[in-house]
Amino acid sequence: METRTVGPLFNPVLIAGCIIILVSFAVRASFGVFQIPIAEDFNWMRSEFSFAIAIQNLFWGIGQPIFGAFAEKFGDRKAIVAGAVFYSAGLLLSSYAITPGQHQILEILVGFGIAGTGFGVILAVVGRAASDENRSLALGIATAAGSAGQIFGPPLAEALLQQMPWSSVFVVFAFIILLSLLALLYMGEVPLLKPQLRDESLRRTIGRAIKDPTFAMIFVGFFSCGYQLAFITAHFPAFITEMCGAISPGSLISSIGITTTSALGALAIALIGVSNIGGTILAGWLGNKVSRKYLLVGIYIARTLVAAMFILTPMTPESVVLFSIVMGSLWLATVPLTSGLVAQIYGLRYMGTLYGLVFFSHQLGGFLGVWLGGRMYDMYGDYTLVWWIGIGVGALSALIHIPIDERPIDQRSDVAIA
Repeated sequence: METRTVGPLFNPVLIAGCIIILVSFAVRASFGVFQIPIAEDFNWMRSEFSFAIAIQNLFWGIGQPIFGAFAEKFGDRKAIVAGAVFYSAGLLLSSYAITPGQHQILEILVGFGIAGTGFGVILAVVGRAASDENRSLALGIATAAGSAGQIFGPPLAEALLQQMPWSSVFVVFAFIILLSLLALLYMGEVPLLKPQLRDESLRRTIGRAIKDPTFAMIFVGFFSCGYQLAFITAHFPAFITEMCGAISPGSLISSIGITTTSALGALAIALIGVSNIGGTILAGWLGNKVSRKYLLVGIYIARTLVAAMFILTPMTPESVVLFSIVMGSLWLATVPLTSGLVAQIYGLRYMGTLYGLVFFSHQLGGFLGVWLGGRMYDMYGDYTLVWWIGIGVGALSALIHIPIDERPIDQRSDVAIA
């Protein structure tokens, strides 16, 4: 296995990585706020822009192992710069798009951009730079930075939309993405780990993982996480805008300036981000003390129950706030545990690529959740059926994590060596 590293928890790599992922996810989390403005501007069906966001999620997943392998061969900084260029170019060109097809094609660039500035590359470099004792917590903190971005992104998008057209907001976001690259000056270069075995190549490592039933379980289990997160991020603001009960003038929600269900939708995504900071850091801390697979089982069960209770009760401003806080505490808590599980079982050397492959399943779920959300809304006029599908796949993920073997692959004899 890899040589043990020693160092403080908060180092330049973790701090710079948090800045980059915060900005990346602030923009990514805001796309749901654009659902209604863009649909109304062009008189599109809900499924048109939903499909664009679905494509974004799919190509984020496709790009993740590509950027992970690129970073492991040519360096993390080059991969992050390439991702930021893709990201900003996709946003800038989308500001001029006037047809559904144009938006959908350009979201390929945005998806690749998120892959280069998101979890796969950032968590891999943070994991290599952290000590063995701090690694799980460092991964949790870096993941929580994505939630911090989620706090600022949707409300910022909502505020900007009150001052300028959606196309101008896209241009502003493209500039912010490029500005985040200044953090790389602080990060510096992180040396790649050398293979400990002569035949420890990327191809061999991937081959062993693919033959391992545990890898398949992790791959399938991460699907529901992507489905739920992408569906809620893309459709929850619109869902709340159209289905939530009115905000009472004298209520606590109204007293903080939230007077419309549209503003409540943006607030809900931000609240998910706020509560997820604590939930993700706690999950990262627990990952070094408790079995990661059983923590994941518990998280998926809790998500399933929370989502079922929310859809079975009338939607009110208060229930939206409560759901956002509780679901937010579980939101990205799966990421440090899943990435940590990959590193624990298969090692750190090719963690970026292997986690990227697992994350592809996450984004397949994201693609399906976003696309089905728009498609079934156009067919049935609401999101109820799509919501129940998410509850079902969440329960499946809880079950499929139970038989996972957490032992390092080199300590097991049931996986082919060749």
